[in-house]
Amino acid sequence: MAAILAMGTAIASAQLADPPVQPTESEQTSDLEKAMDTENRQAAMSAELFYEILLGEMAAQEGALGDAQALMMEAARASESEKLYRRATELAVQSRSGDQALRNARAWLNAYPDSKDANRAVLRLMVALNRIADSASYLRREVELTPAEKRGASFLGITQLYSNASDKPLAADVVEQALDGSLKDPQNGPVAWASIGHLRLIADQKPAALQALQNGEKLNPGSSAIALLAMELLEAGSAEVEPLVQRYLDKNPSPQLRMGFARLLIGQKRFADAKKQIQTITTESPEFPEAWAVLANLQLQDKELDAAQQSINQFAALQPKLPEGVARKAGLAQLNLLQADLAEKRNRYDEADAYLQRIPDAANLLSVQTRRADLLARQGKIQEARAIIRAVPADGPNQQRLKQVAEVQLLRDAKLNEEAYELQTKLLSQFPDDMELTYDTALLAERVGKTEQMEHLLRKIIERKPDFQHAYNALGYSYAERNIKLDEAQSLIQKALDMTPGDPFITDSLAWVHFRRGHLDDAEKLLEQAYATRQDVEIAAHLGEVLWAQNKRERALKIWREGLQTDASNATLLETLKRLNIKP
Repeated sequence: MAAILAMGTAIASAQLADPPVQPTESEQTSDLEKAMDTENRQAAMSAELFYEILLGEMAAQEGALGDAQALMMEAARASESEKLYRRATELAVQSRSGDQALRNARAWLNAYPDSKDANRAVLRLMVALNRIADSASYLRREVELTPAEKRGASFLGITQLYSNASDKPLAADVVEQALDGSLKDPQNGPVAWASIGHLRLIADQKPAALQALQNGEKLNPGSSAIALLAMELLEAGSAEVEPLVQRYLDKNPSPQLRMGFARLLIGQKRFADAKKQIQTITTESPEFPEAWAVLANLQLQDKELDAAQQSINQFAALQPKLPEGVARKAGLAQLNLLQADLAEKRNRYDEADAYLQRIPDAANLLSVQTRRADLLARQGKIQEARAIIRAVPADGPNQQRLKQVAEVQLLRDAKLNEEAYELQTKLLSQFPDDMELTYDTALLAERVGKTEQMEHLLRKIIERKPDFQHAYNALGYSYAERNIKLDEAQSLIQKALDMTPGDPFITDSLAWVHFRRGHLDDAEKLLEQAYATRQDVEIAAHLGEVLWAQNKRERALKIWREGLQTDASNATLLETLKRLNIKP
């Protein structure tokens, strides 16, 4: 048909020109046959192409993805259709054939060298296959093909893509080289530096990440991307960047970013500082529901029950305004949890249980039923509590394991250590190669006085998983607590600290060894460092005792009072005060 239309067009055009020399009848017949032959060949090729595409899609539906992608590639080459190249690449990805997918994507890019989608497909497959060095040219092309006004957003996608690379230092190098052209741009430069800083940080190159932060801040101190990088660095222990975060928040009142900062502070157990940030949000953005929920949690923790009730009421008023679906359902669950916490702290256990049962799908949620069990255990109803946990449906062996872990924790909290240890050993017998379970069993063994078993289990972990720093720390601290093998204790704890420099709990253990050896100044220095990082009750108990031994009585009492305000029932702190006959 196309040939006939073309011929008709040619004739019509000729009629507008000078009259041509008329062909003979035989010549006219020959031209018509040639046109019809061309049309037939094109029709045959179209039918063959349609058939290949059809077969390819049928093969894909039947799960024969290898055959499907091969048929689609034949169709793509025959038709030179970009859509078919894309489909062939997708099918190869679905077949989990990374090398074939990359070959298809490269064929697509060769056929369409200006296609941003084809280049991006090659880039993503290169990174997925950990061919990081080879991806550099495609990454530069990705940046070049992106309009300047959209590059900032694309840099974030690049960061996410390369964050999964196995060779993270190389990934950071490749990205920094590719973004070189944007590093001095006031508009896109801060986002580029923030992307580089993130990759340097996850590559464990903190100094380079700090330098990236400083470079980005010089271009634009008010960049949200730079503020987010500063928060990442702060979370990683770079306390010197906190003023930058605070300056940004003072000038840019973003409830979402301030909430992220508050959650970071909560993670560091800086609850008072976190509460100030949350209160700022509730003042500046009173319609931000998450802030009221977090504030209520912090107030409950500080036993400010009337204030917590007001915050819960505010959250309850905002909860119906959350988007329908998952967000609103999660908000309802959170509201009921807060109300249950408040009722529990007022010793209204039946009321607390009623709120927990109002949580959607509560009967099937292990976390909720564990809370209900804990309420019963507080009333001395241990068997009923255990029955509640056991009644939760177990969907597979992992869920069954979680149920047993929850039951063990219930018994531990109730100080039924013998029963907890018995159940824990049964659990470990089912998963003997699980080092986390082995570690928990070791700690319980020590609680019930089975120190030899505890040592055996911890040394088993150290032998099988040499980078399990908690095993070194636990064994060393046990020796220090019993005032034995102090040389080995110090060596074990130092190994753990070398694996996680600055960890406040391991630093506390090392300080306790120094205290046992009579090195009070060293012990005090380490404990002050640990307590400044994490205001933990047990660290407070140890720091207070070291200060007390040095006749620094007022400072010791202050630290102990802070510990009691955080957790008045902490066993280590209470034992310390009782042993020293102190009433702070």
